[in-house]
Formats: sequence, structure tokens, C-alpha cells
Amino acid sequence: MPDDLPDSGMWSDLAATSLSIFLRESTWTYPILEIAHIIGIALVFGSILAYDLRILGRHRSLPLDILGRHLLPWVWTGFVLNATSGLLLFVSNPVEFAANPALQYKLALIALAGLNAAYFQWRIAPAIQSWNLGTPAPASARLSALLSIGLWISVIAAGRLMAYVV
Repeated sequence: MPDDLPDSGMWSDLAATSLSIFLRESTWTYPILEIAHIIGIALVFGSILAYDLRILGRHRSLPLDILGRHLLPWVWTGFVLNATSGLLLFVSNPVEFAANPALQYKLALIALAGLNAAYFQWRIAPAIQSWNLGTPAPASARLSALLSIGLWISVIAAGRLMAYVV
């Protein structure tokens, strides 16, 4: 981040901390954090994809409420793993990462995915029993599922592009 930007001092101060220096200079810590981040992505996106595909009509014989109760702990486990590893990866080089537009897009996309999930839970899911088993989901649920899949694929793409966008 150029020094003329208002927060560059804050990011430089963070980069000078012992934690940041350790994360940058350790041979194995950064790769282990990247591996943890990939595992978290697999847990989040894999679980969400399975649920969204069920909403879109795959395997209608699986009760959606039971599938959701089974998958939700995996989503949250992956999300916590991603948030923790992602924050530590950021701390390893905050000046560079704060200036990376791909990270900014990734965070915005995660926020949009969260809003979509909240909308689904508050507005669509309360009526889930009427289409829980064997019945097609309403259009609003299918649209939310498609949006969810698209947003999470975009989050993954933006995260990957961080290595190539400066």
C-alpha cells in the first residue's frame, strides 16, 4: 500500500509486529496456514454446494432439514478455520494484502454470500417443511441457491487471483 494512503501506517505497524515477522519468516507456518485455508474452503463450499444442489432438485429423497442439520456444523467449522487462517495470512504481509483489489473483492463477495444466507434463513427457510421432501423448492429458494453457488465460486476465484493481482 503506498505511503500516501491513510491507513498505510497502520498496516506498516502491523507488519512490524513479532507475529507478522514470524509468519513471514517461518519456513512452514505460511504453507500450513494455506493448507488450513484450503481445507476450510473445502468444508464451507462442499457443504454449501451439497445443500444448494438439493434445493435445486438433486436427490429430493433427502429431507432438506436433516441435510441442513448435518451440513451446518461443517460449514461453521470451515468458516472458523478460514477466518482464522485468512486473518493470519493477512497479518503475514498486511501492507501488500490491504492494497490487493482481489482481497477487497473477496471480502465483499463473502459479505454478499452472508447476506444471501441470512435472507434464506429468515425469509425462505421458515416455510421449508412445505417443500422439505420430494417437492420442488420455490423459485425464491432456487434463486438463492444459484446465487449462493455463484458467490462462493467467485469468492474462491478472487482468493486465488490474489496471487496474481497486485
